[in-house]
Amino acid sequence: MSESEPERTTDRDEAETLPTGASSVVTALEDAGVEAAFGVQGGAIMPIYDALYQSDIHHVTMAHEQGAAHAADAYGAVTGEPGVCLATSGPGATNLVTGIADADMDSEPVLALTGQVATEMVGNDAFQEADTTGITRPVTKSSYFASDPDTVGDTVGEAFALARDGRQGPTLVDLPKDVSNAEDVARPGPAEGPETQDIPDEADAEEVSRAAHALADAERPAILAGGGVIKGEATDELRQFAVDHGIPVITTMPGVGAFDETHDLAMEMAGMHGTGYANMAITHCDVLLGVGTRFDDRLTGGVDTFAPEAEVIHVDIDASEISKNVHADYPLVGDASTVLRQLDDALPRSPDAAAWRERCAEWKDEYPMDYDAPEDEPLKPQFVVEAFDEATDADTIVTTGVGQHQMWAVQYWTFTEPRTWISSHGLGTMGYGLPAAIGAKVAAPDQEVVCFDGDGSFLMTVQGLSVAVRENLDLTVCVLNNEAVGMVRQWQDAFFEGRRMASEYPWGPDFATLAEAFGAAGFTLDDYDDVADTIAAARDYDGPSVIDCHIDPREDVYPMVASGGANGLFALQEEHL
Repeated sequence: MSESEPERTTDRDEAETLPTGASSVVTALEDAGVEAAFGVQGGAIMPIYDALYQSDIHHVTMAHEQGAAHAADAYGAVTGEPGVCLATSGPGATNLVTGIADADMDSEPVLALTGQVATEMVGNDAFQEADTTGITRPVTKSSYFASDPDTVGDTVGEAFALARDGRQGPTLVDLPKDVSNAEDVARPGPAEGPETQDIPDEADAEEVSRAAHALADAERPAILAGGGVIKGEATDELRQFAVDHGIPVITTMPGVGAFDETHDLAMEMAGMHGTGYANMAITHCDVLLGVGTRFDDRLTGGVDTFAPEAEVIHVDIDASEISKNVHADYPLVGDASTVLRQLDDALPRSPDAAAWRERCAEWKDEYPMDYDAPEDEPLKPQFVVEAFDEATDADTIVTTGVGQHQMWAVQYWTFTEPRTWISSHGLGTMGYGLPAAIGAKVAAPDQEVVCFDGDGSFLMTVQGLSVAVRENLDLTVCVLNNEAVGMVRQWQDAFFEGRRMASEYPWGPDFATLAEAFGAAGFTLDDYDDVADTIAAARDYDGPSVIDCHIDPREDVYPMVASGGANGLFALQEEHL
C-alpha cells in the first residue's frame, strides 16, 4: 500500500462486496454524485469501462485524451464539482498531462483515472507502461497508485473529495489492471478527503481586525478579486461588501465574472492586457484587498512596481500563497466567503473614498476600451466579440483557446455572472477552447456556449468537432482567423524587430468546409454587413457550428504591459512599448 492510500476501515468479512475492483471504482464515482465523465478507451482502462457499461454515468468519448482532461476541467469550472476524465496506460495517461497541469495551475477540480499494467509488471517496461504517478505528482494535489482491490473504491472516493475540497485542483488514481479485475472486493465508503487535509475556515480574528481598520482608514481602497472568489462561492459576499462600502473592484483574468462588469464600481480586468483604468487603480490605490488571487506575473508585471503605494490585505485558503509573490501586510488565511463576512463585521466604518471613486471614473473616461473599425478595412475582432455578446443572454458561457483571440474575448465581452468565463489562464494552453466548450455544454446543457478560438489554437484540438457532432452538442465556435499565431507575431513585431519566425500561416484550411466534413455547420464571415446574420444563423443551427471569421491580420491586442513592466505604464499601441 502506498503512503497516499487510505487504510482499510471496514471488516472484510462483514462488509458488502462488489463483483470487481472496477465495479468498486464506478460505485465510488456514483456515490460521489458523478453524472458525466470524459475519456478515451484502451487496454489497461478497459475493465473500468466495462463497469461503466452498467452505470448511469454519461460517458463522453473524446477524440484525444488531452481533450478529455480539458473537458473535465471546464466541467469542474462550470459546476464547481470535480470533472472526471479517463485514459488508458502509457500514451493515454501521458496525453492527459497537459490538461492536468492546466487544471493544477488554475485550481480546477479534476479527477483523472488512468489504467496501468498489472502490478507484477510495473517497472518492467511492459507494453504501454509509464510511471503515471511519478509523472503527474508535480501537477496534482495527490497522485495515487491503487494497489489493493479492497480499498480501490475508497481511494477513488478520497481523490474525488480531495479535488473538490479546500483549494481545488486535480487528483489522479492509477489503476493496475489486476486490481481492476480482482473479484469479490469490498464496497467503498463515502467520499471523504484524507484525515491529514487541513481546510481553514475563519482567519485569525486579530489579523482580521488589523486589516479591517487599515481598510477603514484607506483613502484609495481597491478590491482585487481572483479566481478563488468564484471557486470559493464567495461572489455574493464580495459584491455585497464592495457595494456596501463603496470600494472599486478589479479582477484578475481567472476572477472575471466575480463582479458584474456593468456596475459603476467595476474596473474590470487588470494585468498584461487588462484595462487601463484597472491598472491605474492598482498603481495608485493605498490599500489593496486581494481575495483568492495568487498574484501571478501576468497580473503583477514587475513585483517591485506592483501596487507601489498600497498596503496589501491578502485573503486565501492556501497559506502557501500568502506573500509568495507579493508581500502581504495583513495575511488572512481562510475561506473567502467566511473571511469577507469577518471583515464586514470587523470594519468600524466604510472608507471615505468618494474622491477616489470619482478618480476611478475619470480613468474610465480617459482610457476607454475602444477601437477603430473602418468599413473599408477587414473585420475587427473586437466588433465580432461585441456582436456575439449583444446577441446572447447574460448567462452564456464563453470558452477560449489561448492567444490574441482570448484577450479580445475577455476584453470585449461584458461578464456579469460567475462561471461564465472558462479559459486557460496559468498554463496558457492553446487548443483549450473547443474541448472546454464540450465540457461546459455537458455541464450546463440549458446554457448557451460560445467558443472563441484562433486559427492556430483551433488546429490543435479540431478533432473535438467529431465529439460535438456525435453528442449533438448545440455550441458555436467562432474562429478569429488572422492566419497566424497572433500573440507570438505581436511579440515578434514589438520585441524582436519584426522577425516573424514560425508565427505566420501562409496556408490554412477552410474552417467552414472542415466543419462540414466533421458534420457540423460551417460559415464564413468576411464583411461587417454579414456579422449579425451569420451569428444568428450559426446560433440557430441545432448542433455544433463553426464560423471562420477572417479578421484584420494587422490587429493587435492593447492595452499591453510589457513583461515585467509596471502596470501603470501600459501601452495603447506598439510605439508605447
